[in-house]
This record gives sequence, structure tokens and C-alpha cells, in this order.
Amino acid sequence: MTQMATDDVSITVDRSLGLITLDRPRALNAQNRAMRARMREAFPRFARDPAIYAVVQRSTSPKAFSAGGDLRELVALAKGDFGEALAAFREEYALDWQIECFSKPLVSLIDGVVMGGGVGLSAYGTHRVAGEGYRWAMPETMIGLFPDVGATHLLARLEGAAGMYLGLTGRTIGRADAYAFGFATHCIASTEYAAIMSELADVWPVDPALDARHADPGSRDLEPYLETIAECFSASTVEEIIGRLSEVEGSAKTWAKDVVADLRARSPLSLKVTLRHIRNAGAMDIRETLMADYRLVCRLIAGHDFHEGVRAAVIDKDGRPKWRPARLEDVTDAMLDDCFAPLGGGELVLPTRQEMQASRA
Repeated sequence: MTQMATDDVSITVDRSLGLITLDRPRALNAQNRAMRARMREAFPRFARDPAIYAVVQRSTSPKAFSAGGDLRELVALAKGDFGEALAAFREEYALDWQIECFSKPLVSLIDGVVMGGGVGLSAYGTHRVAGEGYRWAMPETMIGLFPDVGATHLLARLEGAAGMYLGLTGRTIGRADAYAFGFATHCIASTEYAAIMSELADVWPVDPALDARHADPGSRDLEPYLETIAECFSASTVEEIIGRLSEVEGSAKTWAKDVVADLRARSPLSLKVTLRHIRNAGAMDIRETLMADYRLVCRLIAGHDFHEGVRAAVIDKDGRPKWRPARLEDVTDAMLDDCFAPLGGGELVLPTRQEMQASRA
């Protein structure tokens, strides 16, 4: 095995396998700019190296693949040099698009938490392996943002309004639901990961190596509530969604009441931005979604709720954010139009897929 670099992420080569190892366990592999820069440099090298057959992304932490972006870094940048904060998001979305356009098999071995930016790292590879501890979420409405990293493209395509449920609530799902939704391609015990990497390093075909180890993930946690989700989260507004949930009776009543409580704890502006963005993303490809993500994030990190949400969830950890506006009813269409309005010369413009593949980026 040859080693190219160390620190919070290591880039190594084992025979015919490229390895990207997230190694920031104390922060649950929250990605900072330096980590992303290293990964952005690695993918073109792997793509151009004829000796590399496949690439694996993995984590040294048993608790997390990646819990997302480094929120402390982002808040510090936004308060100190706003341009650098925007650059951090441009770099992240460019990496996500680079992964989507990567020309070789890319296998993410995921055990533990995969959230936010961790979803962006793994969602666009060819294979996503869920271990027994796998937990997926896009919890951005809890911190005054929205599901970004292109995730609304995925959420908009789930049947039965499940994507709207996941995007608005930020609730976590296990691997059985993730496999049913297509977020995971295989369910394999984490004890098998070393053997998988060994076989891929020997140029074993990826699909047989994974298919032979795939196991039934069992029953879905969301199964009893899928009909209720479809009925309630297909409503046209967040207020109507809450209204329908509040009227649920029978075996799903307690569950629906808890979901209402979750929604009322989220940023009202973020909820309404997320609903519109998921609806819009149904007509977008991944590249277009990432560019729309950047337009939105430019507006939201300049506002109050992102800083307040991170303060309440990450810095002070009091769990009591003071949102502005505080009520859904006070979030106007004009506010939303401002969030979605073009940036003019400041737009993120990603290369086309053809340009990416022609450059072997």
C-alpha cells in the first residue's frame, strides 16, 4: 500500500484500489475545507490512473461515516469573511458534482451516521453499503438551512411524499428504510468491509463482491406510517401539512403528534424554503440542483436563523433557537422569492457532465 497523505482524511492506494479514509472521529468526520480540498485533488488522480480499478470511501469511526459539514468552521467564516464562507459551499458542491461525474466504481462503506455533507459525499457514487449501525438524515431545517448537497434532487423523487417528510422534519432513518428508498444499494455487516476492500484491490468485479454479502435489512421503521406520510406531506403548504397531521387518528396519532412537535421546532423560513426547493427539484438534474442550492445558501447564511440554529444546536446546545420569523404564518411569499432570486454575476456555474468527463475531473 502506498500512502499519499494523512491528517483528517487520508488518500491511499492498495494495488488496484484507491482509498479515501475519513479520519476525524472526535468530530464524527465533520468535513472542513481542508478535507474537501484533499478529496477534490484525489478524484482526478484516481480517474486518470489506469492502475486504479475502483475507489472506496470509508471512515475510521464506528459511530459515523460523516455527520456533515464543520458547522463551527462555517459560522466562524460567515462572521469573519463572508466571501470565504461562500467559497466553502462552492467547494463542497463542486466536490459533490465531481463525485457524480466520477468515471470509475465508487463504493462508500457506511456504518453509523451519514448526514448532510456526508450524504453529498456518498449519494452520487455507484455503490452505497449500509452497515448495521447506518443512520441517514438531512437535518438542516434544525439549524436554519435546507437539505442541500443536491439532496432535494433525491428527495423529490421518492414516492408517497416520503422525500418531503424527510426534508422538512430532518428525521433519521435506518438502513431498511434507506435501502427501500435507494439511498443504500447494499446492506452488509461492517465486519465484511475489510474483505470487500481486499477483493476490490485484487480487481474483483464490484457487484458480485457486494451482492454475495448483501443481507435482508429487515422490517422498515416507517412502514406503519407510509400511508399517513403520503396523505399529510402531499399537502401544498407547510401549514396544511401540520393541519393534516394534527387530524390523524388511530394507531398513527401519537407518531403524527410527535412529527408536528418536530416541525414546530424547526425554522419556519427553512421549512418553507425546503418545501419549495423540493418541489422545484423535481424538474432539475443534480447539477441544476447543486447550483440552486448555492443560490439559496448565499441568502440563508447571511440571515439570522442559520447562526441562531447553530448556536442552539452546536455551540450553546440549549436547544432553544429563537427563529425570525417565529411563525410560519409570518413567512411571506416575497421572502421566499428573495431567497430563490438569481444572484446575477455571483451564481455558481458548474461544468457540464460532458466537460467534467472530457477533462477526467
